[in-house]
Amino acid sequence: MKNNYKYLIWPGTAVLVILAVFLLASTNQVLNTAATTNTVSFSGEGRVVAKPDIAKVQLSIVTEALTSKLAQDDNSKKSKSITDYLKKQNIEDKDIKTTGYNIYPQYKYPQFGGQPQITDYQVNQSIEIKIRDLDKVSNILDGLVSAGANQVNDLSFEIDNPDALKAEARAKAIADAKKKANELKSQVGISLGKIVNFSENTGGYPVPIYMKAEFDSRGGMGGGGPSVPTGENEIVVNVNITYQIK
Repeated sequence: MKNNYKYLIWPGTAVLVILAVFLLASTNQVLNTAATTNTVSFSGEGRVVAKPDIAKVQLSIVTEALTSKLAQDDNSKKSKSITDYLKKQNIEDKDIKTTGYNIYPQYKYPQFGGQPQITDYQVNQSIEIKIRDLDKVSNILDGLVSAGANQVNDLSFEIDNPDALKAEARAKAIADAKKKANELKSQVGISLGKIVNFSENTGGYPVPIYMKAEFDSRGGMGGGGPSVPTGENEIVVNVNITYQIK
Protein backbone atom coordinates (compact mmCIF):
# COMPACT_ATOMS: atom_id res chain seq x y z
CA MET A 1 0.00 0.00 0.00
CA LYS A 2 2.87 2.36 0.88
CA ASN A 3 4.49 1.60 -2.45
CA ASN A 4 1.32 2.64 -4.27
CA TYR A 5 1.35 6.01 -2.48
CA LYS A 6 4.99 6.46 -3.42
CA TYR A 7 4.15 6.06 -7.09
CA LEU A 8 1.37 8.64 -6.79
CA ILE A 9 3.53 11.29 -5.03
CA TRP A 10 5.89 11.96 -7.96
CA PRO A 11 3.21 12.57 -10.63
CA GLY A 12 1.33 14.79 -8.17
CA THR A 13 4.45 16.80 -7.43
CA ALA A 14 5.14 17.24 -11.16
CA VAL A 15 1.61 18.55 -11.73
CA LEU A 16 1.99 21.05 -8.89
CA VAL A 17 5.31 22.30 -10.33
CA ILE A 18 3.77 22.75 -13.78
CA LEU A 19 0.80 24.65 -12.30
CA ALA A 20 3.14 26.90 -10.31
CA VAL A 21 5.20 27.74 -13.40
CA PHE A 22 2.02 28.45 -15.38
CA LEU A 23 0.63 30.76 -12.69
CA LEU A 24 3.97 32.60 -12.41
CA ALA A 25 4.13 33.14 -16.18
CA SER A 26 0.50 34.29 -16.29
CA THR A 27 1.06 36.74 -13.44
CA ASN A 28 4.19 38.13 -15.12
CA GLN A 29 2.29 38.55 -18.39
CA VAL A 30 -0.52 40.43 -16.63
CA LEU A 31 1.99 42.74 -14.94
CA ASN A 32 3.84 43.38 -18.19
CA THR A 33 0.56 44.03 -20.00
CA ALA A 34 -0.47 46.50 -17.33
CA ALA A 35 2.89 48.25 -17.60
CA THR A 36 2.66 48.66 -21.37
CA THR A 37 -1.09 49.10 -21.89
CA ASN A 38 -1.52 52.19 -19.68
CA THR A 39 0.91 54.35 -21.61
CA VAL A 40 0.84 57.50 -23.68
CA SER A 41 3.35 58.67 -26.31
CA PHE A 42 4.44 62.14 -27.39
CA SER A 43 6.41 63.15 -30.48
CA GLY A 44 8.80 66.08 -30.68
CA GLU A 45 10.79 67.76 -33.44
CA GLY A 46 13.98 69.79 -33.29
CA ARG A 47 15.53 71.74 -36.18
CA VAL A 48 18.95 73.38 -36.43
CA VAL A 49 20.08 75.39 -39.47
CA ALA A 50 23.78 75.95 -40.18
CA LYS A 51 25.98 76.98 -43.07
CA PRO A 52 28.03 74.11 -44.59
CA ASP A 53 31.79 74.21 -44.05
CA ILE A 54 33.00 71.67 -46.65
CA ALA A 55 32.23 70.73 -50.24
CA LYS A 56 32.39 67.13 -51.44
CA VAL A 57 33.14 66.48 -55.09
CA GLN A 58 32.77 63.11 -56.82
CA LEU A 59 34.75 62.76 -60.06
CA SER A 60 35.79 60.00 -62.46
CA ILE A 61 38.84 59.38 -64.62
CA VAL A 62 37.99 57.17 -67.61
CA THR A 63 40.73 55.88 -69.95
CA GLU A 64 40.72 53.36 -72.81
CA ALA A 65 43.61 51.53 -74.51
CA LEU A 66 44.34 48.35 -76.47
CA THR A 67 45.72 46.59 -73.38
CA SER A 68 44.82 46.69 -69.72
CA LYS A 69 48.32 47.87 -68.79
CA LEU A 70 48.26 50.80 -71.23
CA ALA A 71 44.83 51.87 -69.95
CA GLN A 72 46.01 51.68 -66.32
CA ASP A 73 49.22 53.58 -67.10
CA ASP A 74 47.25 56.35 -68.81
CA ASN A 75 44.81 56.45 -65.90
CA SER A 76 47.68 56.68 -63.38
CA LYS A 77 49.15 59.68 -65.23
CA LYS A 78 45.83 61.53 -65.13
CA SER A 79 45.30 60.59 -61.48
CA LYS A 80 48.74 61.97 -60.58
CA SER A 81 48.05 65.14 -62.56
CA ILE A 82 44.81 65.67 -60.62
CA THR A 83 46.49 64.96 -57.27
CA ASP A 84 49.33 67.38 -58.05
CA TYR A 85 46.82 70.06 -59.03
CA LEU A 86 44.83 69.57 -55.82
CA LYS A 87 47.95 69.83 -53.66
CA LYS A 88 48.72 73.15 -55.32
CA GLN A 89 45.25 74.23 -54.18
CA ASN A 90 46.20 73.27 -50.58
CA ILE A 91 43.99 70.17 -50.55
CA GLU A 92 45.50 67.71 -48.05
CA ASP A 93 46.11 64.00 -48.75
CA LYS A 94 43.46 63.00 -46.19
CA ASP A 95 40.85 64.83 -48.27
CA ILE A 96 41.61 62.95 -51.52
CA LYS A 97 40.22 59.40 -51.57
CA THR A 98 39.81 56.80 -54.31
CA THR A 99 36.33 55.32 -53.91
CA GLY A 100 36.33 52.95 -56.88
CA TYR A 101 38.71 51.40 -59.43
CA ASN A 102 37.38 49.15 -62.20
CA ILE A 103 38.77 47.61 -65.39
CA TYR A 104 36.25 46.72 -68.10
CA PRO A 105 37.10 44.75 -71.27
CA GLN A 106 35.34 46.29 -74.29
CA TYR A 107 33.82 43.74 -76.68
CA LYS A 108 32.93 43.66 -80.36
CA TYR A 109 29.99 41.38 -81.12
CA PRO A 110 29.90 39.70 -84.56
CA GLN A 111 26.84 40.59 -86.63
CA PHE A 112 25.94 36.98 -87.44
CA GLY A 113 26.79 35.23 -84.19
CA GLY A 114 30.05 33.78 -82.95
CA GLN A 115 32.23 34.61 -80.00
CA PRO A 116 32.58 38.30 -79.02
CA GLN A 117 36.10 39.69 -79.34
CA ILE A 118 37.87 42.03 -76.89
CA THR A 119 38.75 45.24 -78.71
CA ASP A 120 40.29 47.26 -75.88
CA TYR A 121 40.09 47.96 -72.13
CA GLN A 122 38.50 50.73 -70.15
CA VAL A 123 39.67 51.84 -66.68
CA ASN A 124 37.31 53.87 -64.50
CA GLN A 125 38.68 55.44 -61.31
CA SER A 126 36.32 57.29 -58.95
CA ILE A 127 37.72 59.90 -56.56
CA GLU A 128 36.09 61.83 -53.71
CA ILE A 129 37.52 65.21 -52.73
CA LYS A 130 36.78 67.43 -49.75
CA ILE A 131 37.24 71.16 -50.32
CA ARG A 132 37.45 73.11 -47.06
CA ASP A 133 37.86 76.57 -48.56
CA LEU A 134 34.43 77.10 -50.10
CA ASP A 135 35.58 80.21 -51.94
CA LYS A 136 37.75 77.97 -54.14
CA VAL A 137 35.07 75.47 -55.18
CA SER A 138 34.20 77.01 -58.55
CA ASN A 139 37.83 77.41 -59.70
CA ILE A 140 38.81 73.93 -58.46
CA LEU A 141 35.96 72.33 -60.42
CA ASP A 142 37.22 74.00 -63.58
CA GLY A 143 40.82 72.99 -62.83
CA LEU A 144 39.89 69.33 -62.20
CA VAL A 145 38.60 68.94 -65.75
CA SER A 146 41.70 70.61 -67.17
CA ALA A 147 43.88 68.28 -65.04
CA GLY A 148 42.31 65.12 -66.51
CA ALA A 149 38.91 64.41 -64.93
CA ASN A 150 36.44 63.15 -67.55
CA GLN A 151 33.36 63.45 -65.35
CA VAL A 152 32.45 65.65 -62.40
CA ASN A 153 29.50 63.60 -61.19
CA ASP A 154 28.08 65.51 -58.24
CA LEU A 155 28.81 68.17 -55.66
CA SER A 156 27.36 68.50 -52.16
CA PHE A 157 27.87 71.07 -49.41
CA GLU A 158 27.99 69.50 -45.97
CA ILE A 159 28.87 70.06 -42.33
CA ASP A 160 32.09 68.22 -41.58
CA ASN A 161 31.29 67.46 -37.92
CA PRO A 162 27.49 67.48 -37.44
CA ASP A 163 27.41 65.71 -34.05
CA ALA A 164 27.15 68.92 -32.00
CA LEU A 165 24.32 70.19 -34.21
CA LYS A 166 22.52 66.84 -33.96
CA ALA A 167 22.77 67.01 -30.16
CA GLU A 168 21.29 70.52 -30.23
CA ALA A 169 18.43 69.40 -32.48
CA ARG A 170 17.83 66.35 -30.26
CA ALA A 171 17.60 68.54 -27.15
CA LYS A 172 15.02 70.73 -28.90
CA ALA A 173 13.02 67.68 -29.96
CA ILE A 174 12.97 66.25 -26.42
CA ALA A 175 11.91 69.62 -25.01
CA ASP A 176 9.13 69.76 -27.60
CA ALA A 177 7.86 66.28 -26.63
CA LYS A 178 7.99 67.07 -22.89
CA LYS A 179 6.11 70.33 -23.46
CA LYS A 180 3.31 68.37 -25.15
CA ALA A 181 3.30 65.90 -22.24
CA ASN A 182 2.93 68.70 -19.67
CA GLU A 183 0.13 70.30 -21.69
CA LEU A 184 -1.81 67.01 -21.77
CA LYS A 185 -1.33 66.54 -18.02
CA SER A 186 -3.00 69.87 -17.30
CA GLN A 187 -5.71 69.47 -19.95
CA VAL A 188 -6.77 65.88 -19.20
CA GLY A 189 -5.73 65.65 -15.57
CA ILE A 190 -3.58 62.53 -15.80
CA SER A 191 -0.41 61.74 -13.90
CA LEU A 192 2.59 60.55 -15.86
CA GLY A 193 5.05 58.02 -14.52
CA LYS A 194 8.45 56.94 -15.77
CA ILE A 195 9.55 56.89 -19.42
CA VAL A 196 9.27 53.34 -20.79
CA ASN A 197 10.33 53.90 -24.40
CA PHE A 198 12.33 56.40 -26.48
CA SER A 199 13.03 56.47 -30.22
CA GLU A 200 14.82 58.94 -32.47
CA ASN A 201 15.10 59.65 -36.18
CA THR A 202 17.57 62.07 -37.78
CA GLY A 203 17.11 63.67 -41.19
CA GLY A 204 17.96 66.78 -43.14
CA TYR A 205 20.94 65.48 -45.10
CA PRO A 206 22.35 67.71 -47.85
CA VAL A 207 21.05 67.27 -51.38
CA PRO A 208 23.86 66.81 -53.95
CA ILE A 209 24.14 69.25 -56.85
CA TYR A 210 24.44 67.03 -59.91
CA MET A 211 26.76 68.41 -62.52
CA LYS A 212 27.73 67.66 -66.09
CA ALA A 213 31.19 68.84 -67.08
CA GLU A 214 31.20 70.88 -70.29
CA PHE A 215 34.51 70.98 -72.12
CA ASP A 216 35.82 73.90 -74.12
CA SER A 217 38.59 73.77 -76.73
CA ARG A 218 41.24 73.92 -73.98
CA GLY A 219 39.78 71.00 -72.06
CA GLY A 220 38.27 73.14 -69.30
CA MET A 221 34.68 73.98 -68.40
CA GLY A 222 34.87 77.47 -69.81
CA GLY A 223 33.60 80.69 -68.26
CA GLY A 224 35.88 80.45 -65.20
CA GLY A 225 33.95 77.58 -63.58
CA PRO A 226 30.32 77.10 -62.60
CA SER A 227 28.35 79.18 -60.11
CA VAL A 228 27.84 77.06 -56.96
CA PRO A 229 25.98 78.82 -54.10
CA THR A 230 26.38 76.93 -50.83
CA GLY A 231 23.06 77.78 -49.15
CA GLU A 232 22.31 76.33 -45.70
CA ASN A 233 21.89 72.83 -44.30
CA GLU A 234 19.09 71.87 -41.93
CA ILE A 235 19.43 69.03 -39.43
CA VAL A 236 16.11 67.64 -38.21
CA VAL A 237 15.69 65.23 -35.28
CA ASN A 238 12.33 63.62 -34.46
CA VAL A 239 11.83 61.80 -31.16
CA ASN A 240 9.03 59.76 -29.63
CA ILE A 241 8.75 59.44 -25.82
CA THR A 242 6.39 56.95 -24.15
CA TYR A 243 5.31 57.43 -20.50
CA GLN A 244 3.50 55.16 -18.11
CA ILE A 245 0.19 56.55 -16.82
CA LYS A 246 0.04 56.36 -13.03
